[in-house]
Amino acid sequence: MKNKRVLLKLSGETLADNDNPICTQSLQNIANEIKTVLHNELELSIVVGAGNFWRGAGKQINRVSADKIGMLATVMNAIAISESLKTNGIKSVVLCASGVTNFCETFSQQKADKYLNEGYVVIFAGGTGNPFFTTDTTAALRASEIKADIILKATQVDGVYTADPKKDKTATKYDKISYQEAINKNLKIMDISAFLLCMENNIEIYVFDFYGKGNLKKVLDGKSIGTSISK
Repeated sequence: MKNKRVLLKLSGETLADNDNPICTQSLQNIANEIKTVLHNELELSIVVGAGNFWRGAGKQINRVSADKIGMLATVMNAIAISESLKTNGIKSVVLCASGVTNFCETFSQQKADKYLNEGYVVIFAGGTGNPFFTTDTTAALRASEIKADIILKATQVDGVYTADPKKDKTATKYDKISYQEAINKNLKIMDISAFLLCMENNIEIYVFDFYGKGNLKKVLDGKSIGTSISK
């Protein structure tokens, strides 16, 4: 397999169900998908969002404070995923952006490399540690720091479309698209800052439906089931 070091970007909603922001069955589903792909050649890391807990600023909370709440929510999600992986016999560690929390180890590139080389699934929490940056940008930043081969963007759709396929029946799917095309067409896949980081560091982004059983393994086996974004 060409992709040895992989960063999986999960949304916070991946952990939830209709009643709970963190659902044990959803956590088990994540663990099951990861168990099928772990082997000696793969080094896997994860960035998780906070959408199951928090959706940002409102009238009562300014953007900086809202983003701090979101960063803390990613820590809760990361700890939940890590514990679920451990329960399933998978070595896992949470590395958190500096200054966000002391509930887990503080991130450093050297520490992340060490854990990945030792076969741990490394979960990056706390965003970038700064407001005004989303977890998509966090994924691009951490992938650049650890020199990941690819970012796998887990979604509920099977790739990138010309328009929202749920709203526009004429929408067509891209098999491949360039970073610049995605930016120019204003495709709402990742933030522009995330695209620019990936473009600068030549990190492919692969958008796929994470909710289909076995899809993570299919992607890592080289099957074309989503959309590739690259140079």
